[in-house]
Amino acid sequence: MRHGNKNNNLSRTASHRKALLMNLGCQLITYKRITTTLAKAKTLRTYIEPLITKTKATESKETIMHNHRIVFSYLNDKAAVKELFTVVAPKVADRPGGYTRIIKLGARIGDNAEMAMIELVDFNEIYGNTISAATETVKKTRRAGKKKVAGTTEEVATEEVSETSTETSAETTSDDAETTEA
Repeated sequence: MRHGNKNNNLSRTASHRKALLMNLGCQLITYKRITTTLAKAKTLRTYIEPLITKTKATESKETIMHNHRIVFSYLNDKAAVKELFTVVAPKVADRPGGYTRIIKLGARIGDNAEMAMIELVDFNEIYGNTISAATETVKKTRRAGKKKVAGTTEEVATEEVSETSTETSAETTSDDAETTEA
């Protein structure tokens, strides 16, 4: 019976499971996004998020070195640990948690296993940049929230139409001048 046992064994021995999570963690840090089964992705999330949290403790040099050693004992890959502390850590410094996102992809064709993509949240260009760009360009006011946004788009559209009509009217006047000369 497995009463109260919350970790997923993934049908593997302890050493095999440790090696699997170590490899998946290194690949996630290196490539920022990997595709695996849903069960492995959920288990990897509980494995990798405490390691990312360890990169944020930067009170003293001894603490940083100690955290490097702890993370290296979990990953056993110098390149992945260096990437984690130099590239990933500055991006997640202000995030209080939730460093990974799991997106379900559907069933795998061969064995019908539920597939998922796990990615680091701060390294997704699709979600992150559009949200920040949208908030920078549109200022919301208390009363004119949607009306102001619609008004600015109408002004841009009318400016484009007026520029196009000016160009076409200039072309027609030059064509008229050529026909009168001939």
